[in-house]
Parts: sequence; C-alpha cells; structure tokens
Amino acid sequence: MLTDQELLRYSRQILLQHVDIDGQLRLKQSRALIVGLGGLGAPVALYLAAAGVGELHLADFDTVDLTNLQRQIIHDTDSVGLTKVDSALRRLSAINPEITLVAHRTALDADSLAAAVAAVDVVLDCSDNFSTREAVNAACVAVGKPLISGAAIRLEGQLSVFDPRRADSPCYHCLYGHGSETELTCSEAGVVGPLVGVVGSLQALEALKLLAGFGEPLVGRLLLIDALATRFRELRVKRDPGCSVCGTQHG
Repeated sequence: MLTDQELLRYSRQILLQHVDIDGQLRLKQSRALIVGLGGLGAPVALYLAAAGVGELHLADFDTVDLTNLQRQIIHDTDSVGLTKVDSALRRLSAINPEITLVAHRTALDADSLAAAVAAVDVVLDCSDNFSTREAVNAACVAVGKPLISGAAIRLEGQLSVFDPRRADSPCYHCLYGHGSETELTCSEAGVVGPLVGVVGSLQALEALKLLAGFGEPLVGRLLLIDALATRFRELRVKRDPGCSVCGTQHG
C-alpha cells in the first residue's frame, strides 16, 4: 500500500483519473532500466524518480565532463569527474528517498545487458550511439520487454516505443536496419540543450503510461521533432516480417 507520506508526495498525480491510487501503486511496484545518463537520461531519471517508479536501474560507464553541463541537467559543476551513475544517484536520492536505485557503472556486455533488461519492466534507451541502441533493442526483443527509444542531435529529435509483447509492434531494427556508417554524435555535430530535455521528458511520459497502464503508447509511430521551426510530425511504422531481430519472434 501507499504510505501517508507517499499519498501526499504523489497527490497531484493521483488526482488524475487515469492514474489514481491503483496506477500509483503500479508505479511503486515497477522497475525501469535507463541506459545512458546524459542529455536524454537526465530528464528521464529525474521525472521517473519524482513520479515514484519504485526501482530505477541506472547504466552508464562514463564520467561527468564540463561540456556535459550545458544539457545533462541531472549533473552539476561539483559532479565533474564523478561517474555519471554516482552523480545521478546523489541527485535522485535527494529528490526521492522513497525509491530504490540500482547502479551499473561499467559498460554492459551481452550477458550483463541481457540480465539487466530481464530484471526490469521497461527499458529506456537514452544512449548516443547506434551500436548500443541495436544491442539494447535485441535484448528487449529476446525477453519481451518494451523499449522507449529517443534520440536528439543538432536541432532534431526522434521518439518511438517498441513493444515486443504486441504482435503489431515493430522493433528498432525494423525502423533503422543497420544504421549509417556516417553516424554523428553530439560531440561532433552539436545539440541544443532544451531539445534533449523535450525528448527525454516525452520518454519519461511514455514510461509512466506503460507502467501505470493509461493512455496510448507511441507504438508503431515515430515522432519527429523539428526544434528550429517548433514542429512535430508523426510517421506510421510497421513491423518488418523479415526483420533479422524480431521477425521470427512473431512467426
């Protein structure tokens, strides 16, 4: 059950008929894996912790650099030199001591990634490179866990939800295939801070919807964000029956 303190802490959320006490209890009993604690992972972690998701698993092998602070709002100047996981643990514990935090401070290999994905209810890919996204997607498909994938670079963002529990859902590989050899990172191409905040906040929202059981998740749809013109566009995305990752999972 929810304690009196939790009822007060989450009261504004519980007031929503789509959440109510039952939805808040589902959040309390839920576990989420956040892969990457940078520009996207920062708002994701902050909002999921504040919302009362009971157990957050934090995965990042990097350390905080001064150049991160322009957009990675979970870290501060005193965090420079710390691991991103330890910096995030400090901030999240201060925001909500009611939740459990699980740290993954080293790079996840195939076995540890599979175990980390299997241990949670939803996975949020907040990484900044294609190989990690592909590995996380494959792990989610293998054990049937929903994946919320976000990306942002320069002044453009993308967001989608891939749910292998649904026969009509594509996976990340259906959409992006083997990626591009000319893939750029934010350190090479740049990115505006509020854009990653928008994408990360939307990832957190999709996670709350999946975990608490309300609304329509962004499955089979790709949201494109043009920050320069402040425009949002949505594309329908179908599952590829011949996909090398998820095609055989649904016969």
